[in-house]
Amino acid sequence: MAVPQNKDELLSEIARNYERLRKDLIALPVERSVEKSLEGHAKGTMMSACNLVAYLLGWNELVLKWIARHKDGQEIDFPETGFKWNQLGRLAQKFYEDYEALTYQELIERLDSAKKEIVTFIESTDNHDLYECAWYDKWTMGRMIQFNTLSPYLNARVRVRKWAKQQGIML
Repeated sequence: MAVPQNKDELLSEIARNYERLRKDLIALPVERSVEKSLEGHAKGTMMSACNLVAYLLGWNELVLKWIARHKDGQEIDFPETGFKWNQLGRLAQKFYEDYEALTYQELIERLDSAKKEIVTFIESTDNHDLYECAWYDKWTMGRMIQFNTLSPYLNARVRVRKWAKQQGIML
């Protein structure tokens, strides 16, 4: 995948890659969704498919929080209040805990909803605001959205497909 350079490319890549990931997630046996046999986000850890979807949901909802704070003219604690960029393993664990009460299906439905909200925001935002001015440090808003939605979708799909192959699960 080439890195999206504008609004249209970002929307296209999110749509294409999210749908591919979603298809694979839906194909996984629900009864295996809590099995901690996928390589985790922190080195030396294992996670479940539920954890993986919780991680994606956590990032999507965090992006929505950034957007809401930006719209309200409030300061944004990147990546999240109480976390630094070098503490993403700890943040992943927080996401797993935040959503542990949800079923696999509920996690996917909530991820669908968060992704749709992000797409709606991108559609309503002009290319200038997304890609022609810095938003966080040197990064544009479009690039920050891509880093924290599209890139994790791609990474998650690779993890799911590798795990499914190892487990003999047809996707």
